[in-house]
Amino acid sequence: MKKVFLLLFVVFTCSTAVTFAQRNEIVLVIDAGHGGNDPGHETAINGHSDEKALNLKIANYFGGYISKYLKNVRVIYTRTGDKTISLDDRVDIANSANADYFISIHCNGNDRKSVRGTETHVHSMSVKKTVNLGKKIEQQFSARAGRHSRGVKDKEDLAHSLQVLKFTEMTSVLVECGFITNTKEANYLNSTYGQEIIASAIFRAFRSFIQEQHPTMNFVKSSSETVASTSSATGAYTIQIMSSKSALDVNDSSFKRLKMKVSRKKLNTTRAYKYIYTVGNYASRSAAKLELAKIQKQGFRDAIIVKQ
Repeated sequence: MKKVFLLLFVVFTCSTAVTFAQRNEIVLVIDAGHGGNDPGHETAINGHSDEKALNLKIANYFGGYISKYLKNVRVIYTRTGDKTISLDDRVDIANSANADYFISIHCNGNDRKSVRGTETHVHSMSVKKTVNLGKKIEQQFSARAGRHSRGVKDKEDLAHSLQVLKFTEMTSVLVECGFITNTKEANYLNSTYGQEIIASAIFRAFRSFIQEQHPTMNFVKSSSETVASTSSATGAYTIQIMSSKSALDVNDSSFKRLKMKVSRKKLNTTRAYKYIYTVGNYASRSAAKLELAKIQKQGFRDAIIVKQ
């Protein structure tokens, strides 16, 4: 009898320890909507991407900001490339991971090209915690990104339920980042600048929200931790656009057509070409590959994907 009691005590102690350990971090599932055989809303504008590609880029930027600036947040992606993922699988990924939060990234479309703006969807307005997250995202879309916010909506507004919101067992929102059927908004969503700002708005809202929800946890990295995580990040990719013998100004006119922030790095080498120039920060090689073709078409034909 004593042996049985001791065994139960050990099992209980171990399971309790795991539970407490799990409280040292929160789990966020980032879901890039559509993908693979499902393009989502398709663009009619030459040179623009379909919804699935835009969703993935914004999702990767969002996850990249979390990796760079936050700690004690574990990010799980439903997809990191152009892959077909069913709605059931997206729900299963989140529920199986016992995630605390689920954010699904989408772009909108409408037959009327004048329709524009962002929306954040929740399953029900009665769940105040989820509505609070949705409001924070829309506030940041307006204040940070300068977008026209169409507000927080639920199944009553849509007249139907969204599967990834109805069946996920955690605080879940679905974000519509703008209309790819509106030319002006589509231009913004197809620019690296727009994608970064949209992702930054979602990030800022999420950071504010988790700080309120978990007041005893420290999420914000110190400046030294941010530098360390940036320099040693695994699975982070950038695109090298060129190299040079002498240092070029990153604001040089030759870079302006990219409409991307250019970074310059001096190499510790005896070779003649001591400086390299890179753009972008991507969570996966497949995400970087989506941008590489555009950069090469803009004149940087020797551009390559490199790991940071």
